[in-house]
Amino acid sequence: MEDDVDARILAAVSRDGRVTLADLSADVGLSVSAVQARLKRLESRGVIRGYRAVVDPEAVGRPLSAFVEITPLDPGQPDNAPELLQHLSEIEACHSIAGDAAYMLFVRVASPRALEDLIREIRHMASVNTRTTVVLQTFYEGRPLVP
Repeated sequence: MEDDVDARILAAVSRDGRVTLADLSADVGLSVSAVQARLKRLESRGVIRGYRAVVDPEAVGRPLSAFVEITPLDPGQPDNAPELLQHLSEIEACHSIAGDAAYMLFVRVASPRALEDLIREIRHMASVNTRTTVVLQTFYEGRPLVP
Protein backbone atom coordinates (compact mmCIF):
# COMPACT_ATOMS: atom_id res chain seq x y z
CA MET A 1 0.00 0.00 0.00
CA GLU A 2 1.30 3.40 -0.84
CA ASP A 3 -0.56 5.75 1.49
CA ASP A 4 -3.60 6.44 3.63
CA VAL A 5 -5.78 7.16 0.58
CA ASP A 6 -5.03 3.70 -0.86
CA ALA A 7 -5.83 2.20 2.54
CA ARG A 8 -9.18 4.01 2.62
CA ILE A 9 -9.98 2.90 -0.95
CA LEU A 10 -9.11 -0.70 -0.07
CA ALA A 11 -11.24 -0.56 3.07
CA ALA A 12 -14.21 0.71 1.09
CA VAL A 13 -13.99 -1.87 -1.71
CA SER A 14 -13.39 -4.62 0.86
CA ARG A 15 -16.66 -3.72 2.56
CA ASP A 16 -18.55 -3.32 -0.72
CA GLY A 17 -17.04 -4.47 -4.01
CA ARG A 18 -19.80 -2.61 -5.88
CA VAL A 19 -19.12 0.79 -4.34
CA THR A 20 -19.30 3.45 -7.05
CA LEU A 21 -16.38 5.57 -8.14
CA ALA A 22 -18.42 8.63 -7.17
CA ASP A 23 -18.90 7.32 -3.62
CA LEU A 24 -15.20 6.41 -3.35
CA SER A 25 -14.29 9.83 -4.63
CA ALA A 26 -16.45 11.51 -1.98
CA ASP A 27 -15.07 9.24 0.76
CA VAL A 28 -11.40 9.90 0.02
CA GLY A 29 -11.59 13.46 -1.27
CA LEU A 30 -10.16 12.86 -4.74
CA SER A 31 -11.64 13.21 -8.20
CA VAL A 32 -13.35 10.24 -9.79
CA SER A 33 -10.53 9.94 -12.34
CA ALA A 34 -7.87 9.98 -9.59
CA VAL A 35 -9.73 7.25 -7.66
CA GLN A 36 -10.13 5.22 -10.84
CA ALA A 37 -6.38 5.52 -11.56
CA ARG A 38 -5.55 4.39 -8.02
CA LEU A 39 -7.92 1.43 -8.30
CA LYS A 40 -6.34 0.38 -11.61
CA ARG A 41 -2.87 0.64 -10.05
CA LEU A 42 -3.93 -1.45 -7.04
CA GLU A 43 -5.42 -4.03 -9.42
CA SER A 44 -2.36 -4.12 -11.70
CA ARG A 45 -0.05 -4.59 -8.69
CA GLY A 46 -2.20 -7.51 -7.52
CA VAL A 47 -3.28 -5.81 -4.30
CA ILE A 48 -6.88 -6.12 -5.49
CA ARG A 49 -7.17 -9.54 -7.09
CA GLY A 50 -10.83 -9.41 -8.04
CA TYR A 51 -14.42 -8.71 -7.09
CA ARG A 52 -17.05 -11.32 -6.39
CA ALA A 53 -20.60 -11.83 -5.27
CA VAL A 54 -21.17 -13.17 -1.76
CA VAL A 55 -23.64 -16.02 -2.15
CA ASP A 56 -25.86 -17.27 0.68
CA PRO A 57 -24.99 -20.98 1.11
CA GLU A 58 -28.49 -21.81 2.36
CA ALA A 59 -30.07 -20.19 -0.69
CA VAL A 60 -28.07 -22.48 -3.00
CA GLY A 61 -28.73 -25.64 -1.02
CA ARG A 62 -25.51 -25.94 0.98
CA PRO A 63 -26.43 -24.97 4.55
CA LEU A 64 -24.06 -27.39 6.31
CA SER A 65 -20.43 -26.29 6.72
CA ALA A 66 -17.52 -28.27 8.12
CA PHE A 67 -13.77 -28.24 8.51
CA VAL A 68 -12.09 -31.45 7.38
CA GLU A 69 -8.48 -32.14 8.36
CA ILE A 70 -6.75 -34.61 6.06
CA THR A 71 -3.64 -36.65 6.80
CA PRO A 72 -1.97 -39.01 4.29
CA LEU A 73 -2.39 -42.71 5.03
CA ASP A 74 1.24 -43.20 4.01
CA PRO A 75 3.64 -40.37 4.94
CA GLY A 76 5.73 -41.32 1.90
CA GLN A 77 2.93 -40.81 -0.62
CA PRO A 78 3.09 -37.83 -3.00
CA ASP A 79 1.86 -34.55 -1.52
CA ASN A 80 -0.79 -33.98 -4.18
CA ALA A 81 -4.06 -33.95 -2.24
CA PRO A 82 -5.01 -30.41 -3.37
CA GLU A 83 -4.73 -31.44 -7.02
CA LEU A 84 -6.60 -34.71 -6.44
CA LEU A 85 -9.49 -32.93 -4.70
CA GLN A 86 -9.79 -29.68 -6.65
CA HIS A 87 -12.65 -31.01 -8.79
CA LEU A 88 -14.93 -31.41 -5.74
CA SER A 89 -17.10 -28.29 -5.79
CA GLU A 90 -18.18 -28.83 -2.18
CA ILE A 91 -14.64 -27.93 -1.06
CA GLU A 92 -14.63 -24.16 -0.74
CA ALA A 93 -11.06 -23.82 0.56
CA CYS A 94 -7.96 -25.98 1.00
CA HIS A 95 -5.23 -24.79 3.38
CA SER A 96 -1.81 -26.33 4.01
CA ILE A 97 -1.43 -26.35 7.78
CA ALA A 98 1.14 -26.98 10.51
CA GLY A 99 0.48 -29.75 12.99
CA ASP A 100 -0.50 -33.39 12.69
CA ALA A 101 -2.72 -32.93 9.64
CA ALA A 102 -1.40 -31.90 6.24
CA TYR A 103 -4.39 -29.86 5.02
CA MET A 104 -7.54 -28.25 6.35
CA LEU A 105 -10.50 -28.20 4.00
CA PHE A 106 -13.53 -25.98 4.41
CA VAL A 107 -16.58 -27.64 2.87
CA ARG A 108 -20.24 -26.76 2.33
CA VAL A 109 -22.83 -29.44 1.66
CA ALA A 110 -26.59 -29.97 1.62
CA SER A 111 -26.98 -32.42 4.50
CA PRO A 112 -25.21 -34.69 6.99
CA ARG A 113 -25.59 -37.52 4.47
CA ALA A 114 -23.93 -35.39 1.79
CA LEU A 115 -21.09 -34.63 4.22
CA GLU A 116 -20.63 -38.33 4.88
CA ASP A 117 -20.53 -39.03 1.13
CA LEU A 118 -18.03 -36.21 0.57
CA ILE A 119 -15.74 -37.44 3.35
CA ARG A 120 -15.85 -40.94 1.86
CA GLU A 121 -14.90 -39.51 -1.55
CA ILE A 122 -12.08 -37.39 -0.07
CA ARG A 123 -10.65 -40.45 1.70
CA HIS A 124 -10.82 -42.53 -1.45
CA MET A 125 -9.55 -39.93 -3.93
CA ALA A 126 -6.58 -38.70 -1.87
CA SER A 127 -5.78 -41.81 0.26
CA VAL A 128 -6.10 -39.86 3.50
CA ASN A 129 -7.50 -40.09 6.99
CA THR A 130 -9.95 -37.36 7.95
CA ARG A 131 -11.04 -35.56 11.07
CA THR A 132 -14.21 -33.51 10.68
CA THR A 133 -15.60 -30.62 12.71
CA VAL A 134 -19.13 -29.50 11.83
CA VAL A 135 -19.87 -25.78 12.01
CA LEU A 136 -22.93 -25.05 14.14
CA GLN A 137 -23.04 -21.28 13.59
CA THR A 138 -20.82 -18.72 11.88
CA PHE A 139 -20.64 -15.34 13.58
CA TYR A 140 -18.45 -13.70 10.92
CA GLU A 141 -16.31 -14.61 7.95
CA GLY A 142 -14.87 -12.89 4.91
CA ARG A 143 -14.01 -9.83 6.95
CA PRO A 144 -12.23 -7.01 5.12
CA LEU A 145 -8.45 -7.23 5.46
CA VAL A 146 -8.16 -3.48 5.69
CA PRO A 147 -10.19 -1.83 8.49
